[in-house]
Amino acid sequence: MPLLFGTAGVPISARVRSTEAGVKRVRELKLDAMEIEFVHGVRMGEEKASKIAKIALEENVALSCHGPYWINFNSREPEKVKASRDRLLHSARISKILGVRSVVFHPAFYHDDDPQVVLERTAGELMKVREILDVEGNEIILRPETTGKPSQLGTLREVLNLAQEVPGVLPCIDISHLYARSNGKINTYDEFCQVLEETAQALGDQWVKNAHFHVSGIDYGLKGEKKHLVLAEADFRYPELIKALHTFGVEGLVICESPNLEVDALLMQTTYRSLG
Repeated sequence: MPLLFGTAGVPISARVRSTEAGVKRVRELKLDAMEIEFVHGVRMGEEKASKIAKIALEENVALSCHGPYWINFNSREPEKVKASRDRLLHSARISKILGVRSVVFHPAFYHDDDPQVVLERTAGELMKVREILDVEGNEIILRPETTGKPSQLGTLREVLNLAQEVPGVLPCIDISHLYARSNGKINTYDEFCQVLEETAQALGDQWVKNAHFHVSGIDYGLKGEKKHLVLAEADFRYPELIKALHTFGVEGLVICESPNLEVDALLMQTTYRSLG
């Protein structure tokens, strides 16, 4: 199938709370992907990463990873900007050993600065990270994520601009974040198609054949995202999103971030496959 569905982290039903057990449980569930969550820091050594890579290959489970939350390329403090580069580099280096193709991350906060200035600053920092990875022969794709709060860099246009400016960068499109950030305006088949069309026009086949999505139910307010919800408890029209993804024929990963992880991942996978 062009799209592979999976969980953001170890499935809840895994008998052991480990990445290895999570990969095996994903395969038992007949899902095809798992995102390894380094959101609280990269707490994995090279030996363990190699072991997980072997298991994922044996189980035919596609892996991605989410970098630490503490990345902010627009920090007021230069040492925190450097720490952000180091965190992204560390994530990318371990991800290469894991056999991961993409590292997702939240790029920056505006801090009342002009969004264009923040965008340019972030692009410059990503270029530095990319240059180091290129020297190391690390082809990991860096994926700035569309974000759920208007205080964060991460509109669709912004992540597309980063991908156009910096080689080796493609977006992670969190559709639920776009829905929350727009106060529920992006929530129909036509609106989902508009997001996909804008992205495809900006980035072409390099994205269409290697897309990465986050999806969940989501609660939001005037300040954007509040918390993730299970799809059945949310107003998010996921069947229309799945139809749009099917119509456009995009390939890649759909990672479920709902609180019930594998239940909603399987629900979306079943919906997608029912479209033929």
